[in-house]
Amino acid sequence: MYAVVDIEATGGNHINGKIIEIAIYIFDGETIVDEYATLVNPEVKIDWYVSKLTGITNDMVKDAPVFSEVAQKIASLVNGNIFVAHDVAFDFKFLGAELGRVGIQLDEPKVCTLKLSEKYLPDAESYSLGKLCDSLEIPIPEEDRHRAAGDALATTKLLKILLTQGSSLSE
Repeated sequence: MYAVVDIEATGGNHINGKIIEIAIYIFDGETIVDEYATLVNPEVKIDWYVSKLTGITNDMVKDAPVFSEVAQKIASLVNGNIFVAHDVAFDFKFLGAELGRVGIQLDEPKVCTLKLSEKYLPDAESYSLGKLCDSLEIPIPEEDRHRAAGDALATTKLLKILLTQGSSLSE
């Protein structure tokens, strides 16, 4: 099983930044069998650039759960599955840092759809998630771009295509 993850964060890096939104799709290679998405109160200000890019504002997250309140749910979905993301290092580091702060270790095998796309789709004009999805006719409504659920769903659909390209997906 694959845990396809996308996060939006306050900005910065995984050491200083905080998750403001997370989405996880549990995917068996054919079908989404479970899903979870939530805004997260980072307890710090969201960088103006992040708000402009994602549409997520400080006001939107002020009543959202803090990470420690959703950490167990997130860990239960991710643990024991292959961790998949588009540019997996970013999402894995951020989520690993957040889970580590509440005493949960993230140590799952990971797959990067960006790297797999470079390998299995060598003629792509761009490997950004949006442009790959456009070229492969994977719909992402504009309001869902740079939002965790929209990007995680698009990554899941991309993964399904990539699974048909290679018999074994691992980094």
